[in-house]
Amino acid sequence: MRKSSIARLFVLLFLGGALWVTHSQQNPAPAKLSLVKVKDDLYVIHNDIVPGNTTALITGEGVLLVDDKFDVDHDGILEQLRKVTDKPVKYVVNTHHHNDHTGGNVKMLAMKAVIVASERARENMVDNKQPGLPDIGIENRGHIHLGGKDVELYYFGRAHTNGDIVVYFPADRVLAAGDIFTYGDATQKVVPRPELIDYAGGGSGKEWPKTLEEALKLDFDAVVPGHGDVATKKDMAQFRDGTIALRNRMHEMLAQKKTRDDIVQMVQSEFHWGPMQMGHLDGAIAEMR
Repeated sequence: MRKSSIARLFVLLFLGGALWVTHSQQNPAPAKLSLVKVKDDLYVIHNDIVPGNTTALITGEGVLLVDDKFDVDHDGILEQLRKVTDKPVKYVVNTHHHNDHTGGNVKMLAMKAVIVASERARENMVDNKQPGLPDIGIENRGHIHLGGKDVELYYFGRAHTNGDIVVYFPADRVLAAGDIFTYGDATQKVVPRPELIDYAGGGSGKEWPKTLEEALKLDFDAVVPGHGDVATKKDMAQFRDGTIALRNRMHEMLAQKKTRDDIVQMVQSEFHWGPMQMGHLDGAIAEMR
């Protein structure tokens, strides 16, 4: 590849990453939240668009949260929790570094909650100069024991970012998947499709299917996606199939020497990519090539 082409590619990757960071770091108005019961001790603090879902495990000794939305959603999260418990938040697990999943960390740390993430997600937060750094980082697997209940944390590899972890509640047979799985388009309810690949954050369209495959080996029935309604293991398997189809179609079109415009038309028509996903198209083309 010529030096000028390489330079242009890096500019495109940078701009795509900047687009995602701008979106995920901004603090919108507080979301309108609702509480969705999944099991007697497990709830989802949900909203229809952004930020991502927050999962809450309720125990007699305190609450474990998976993701804590934007900073401005902190009070709303506590308001929803007060409907089902008077216990404090003891742990917050960040599934990855994006601010719609970590933005409440500073206020949670002020409440003496312990923040947990993958080491890679923590490194991304350091690189991005994000506040509220996790106290604990895991490499491949971790356990949290709270109020007689066990929670398992797994890092299976790159997907949406290079630091995605899933949180497994074995007694309830529920998985909180973060953004390695989003249930279609939360506003339009279209068929499940691969979410954006954050190349600036170490994401990988090639490795995403394998990461999902490993997560699907866990024994669960229900899954809380990073965004969207609570779904089933079958829904997540269908999403996995979508990541494979995307990878294969891009490989096929590149092998056929199709133009970038051809690929744009394909990802928009077949995989419902919108503006956020399109900001990372050049990274995907470079990786698949």
